Amino acid sequence: MGGLGVPNGPVGLYVRRVPIFSHYSDRAAARPGTGRVRRTRRATALASTAFTLSLLTVPAALPAHADEGEPNGKNAEPRPPAQMSTVGGTQLGRPGTQVKLKPGAPKLPAKVTARSWIVTDAESGKVLASHNAHWRLPPASTLKMLFADTVLPKLPRDRTHKVIPADLAGMGEGSSLVGVKEGESYTVHDLWLGVFLRSGNDAVHVLSAMNGGVAKTVKEMNERARVLHANDTKVVSPDGYDRKGQMSSAYDLSLFARSGMQNKDFREYAATATAKFPGETKKKKNGKKQRESFQIQNTNRLLTGDVGIDPYPGIAGVKNGSTTHAGNTFTGVAQRGDRVLLVTVMHPDGQEAHGVYKEAARLLDWGFAADGKVTPVGQLVGPGGAASGGGTPAGKGGEAGGPSGAHAAARHESEPSGGAGVALGITAGVLVALGLLAYGVHRRWPLPDLARRRRR
Repeated sequence: MGGLGVPNGPVGLYVRRVPIFSHYSDRAAARPGTGRVRRTRRATALASTAFTLSLLTVPAALPAHADEGEPNGKNAEPRPPAQMSTVGGTQLGRPGTQVKLKPGAPKLPAKVTARSWIVTDAESGKVLASHNAHWRLPPASTLKMLFADTVLPKLPRDRTHKVIPADLAGMGEGSSLVGVKEGESYTVHDLWLGVFLRSGNDAVHVLSAMNGGVAKTVKEMNERARVLHANDTKVVSPDGYDRKGQMSSAYDLSLFARSGMQNKDFREYAATATAKFPGETKKKKNGKKQRESFQIQNTNRLLTGDVGIDPYPGIAGVKNGSTTHAGNTFTGVAQRGDRVLLVTVMHPDGQEAHGVYKEAARLLDWGFAADGKVTPVGQLVGPGGAASGGGTPAGKGGEAGGPSGAHAAARHESEPSGGAGVALGITAGVLVALGLLAYGVHRRWPLPDLARRRRR
């Protein structure tokens, strides 16, 4: 549909053999034909009710911005606040690295420079280790996970929309683009490919317009964050572009990924390595008009690889980002054997090429090696009805509240719902084929309190 050449069906059918393009980098570059403008890089399950309530506590006052941590000097790196949210456990509210190694457990990797990171067991929600997990930092395009978790269930994938100039208004200078054109029509499916693969802010703005506008979408994203107990998060722009006051945390981004991955369409897009995107309609020599298309590749380099970085075995998404204030950010999910891990890395020091991916890979390697050899330091809490405690309010546009009726009614059957936070277990197969190698990823995403279902 829409000239995609991407068939409907299981996730694996969406992923193609992908050449590792040598010209991909994190530096500013233009992708001919895609309209892509690259920005410059810079240096669960729910526990018992009693346990969950014990986690939803918070200090009386929390700093609102990343830079409110005290620096060592004029040009020094900012420090995390002395007190942060304790959603998920009191230890997660402490600055610095939090880990409880048992005898024989591997040490954490030494070369991890990120300001904030977290490694969790995706199925149980147990936090294996963290570093400033609740430090509120600019999220960049990883915030698109919350955008997708909020909006994706509301719009049928075969719905078509003709783009008007107002749809693309308000995008920040230097925004990443997939190449949406005014006057052309796109399906919702087309646009989500643009969001997940190319991090297209143009696709985000068109989907927001289809959802009733940017302001309405931002309000719903803040409401959704409260439902997920992602209380470190304040949304100002749905695409993650740097805006004053826009913040999230490694903990919250992990909540967004975990919630989104319950949805089969979200999983499908997150795991897609390459696809065709509709181009412009042009008149041929015979006088007939024909819609062109071009190939787009996922910018998640743990999925597709790049010069100096290999695809990560078992990777199945989720989202990367980069802006001036956020630096590089990344949330990824991977499986090895029966273990599924979720990792979020925010703002490495920028000294290492593809550092955000390499640091994420090191933390994933450690997490798999540490299986059964660490005592959890916290928990990814499950979604609830009304938000309570556990963090600073989102501010204007981010009042606590449940999902809108339209949102709740439109959730896919594979999506969690219910006031107590119900999660649906799903088994999915993902084929990530890269160059001459193909990784078969038998990807479970169950939560242990409900039956597992296999996608066929």
